[in-house]
Amino acid sequence: MDIHIEIARAKVNLNLKILGRRDDGFHGIETRMAPISLADRLLFTAADEYRLVCDVPGVPLDETNLVTKAVRVFQRETGKLCAYQVVLEKNVPHGAGLGGGSGDAAAALRALNSLEKTDIPVEVLADWSAEIGSDVPFFVYDSTCDCRGRGELVEPIDWPFQLDALLLKPSFGVDTPSAYKSWLESTEIEGIDYGSQKLEWGEMINDLERPVFQKYRFLAEMKMWLLAQDEVEAGMMSGSGSTMIAILKSPELAELLAARAKEQLDPTLWTHVVKIG
Repeated sequence: MDIHIEIARAKVNLNLKILGRRDDGFHGIETRMAPISLADRLLFTAADEYRLVCDVPGVPLDETNLVTKAVRVFQRETGKLCAYQVVLEKNVPHGAGLGGGSGDAAAALRALNSLEKTDIPVEVLADWSAEIGSDVPFFVYDSTCDCRGRGELVEPIDWPFQLDALLLKPSFGVDTPSAYKSWLESTEIEGIDYGSQKLEWGEMINDLERPVFQKYRFLAEMKMWLLAQDEVEAGMMSGSGSTMIAILKSPELAELLAARAKEQLDPTLWTHVVKIG
């Protein structure tokens, strides 16, 4: 049986600036997003009709799943049947600010474009994908991009860096719409550093830290703890959280830092060593 495997890389936001609330209810943003080595996998095999399979508890298998939404968009726009069984292998945690579901949707579009031999330009796939979710157009390109609008205006950039990082996520997730909704009225916590971190490869700053830290004080404490560690070059929350990014001075330091974080912060932390870019 022929199996087509599509890799759905997760992402981090290297910076995220909120420009204000738009007339359509979304917030205007400017953000630089980069793919990372942590990824889900989608396995496509021919079937009598489309169906989605995933054995991870809590992953919806109905029409609300973003993979299924992507398939429906592709079917509508091309007229293709898209008769495949899709096995979704999840590695990217939910509610982490890493774009797992959006990445899966984009991977489905890329896979169908290849399997159905439709040769749809990537720019067109990105346009189609904007209705699925604000981050999906970025994932269609699968490269480092500057994004504007509500995130759907995507410009791939030349970013010749590869960063070593440790991702750390507590057991809880953060609801993205709630984080944006709370942004305007949120205030900074005294003693927490929200400022720009300027590095050789660019700037790290995240305007969503203010509302998210106000609701989840532990994330603020985690950031300050990371910034105090010798192994860490820079540290910040990714997207709307709850994942924190620790940019490492050397990849060999990752496991030592992860062990110390679990010992001193939370023994249940999910940690993962990744390459960014």
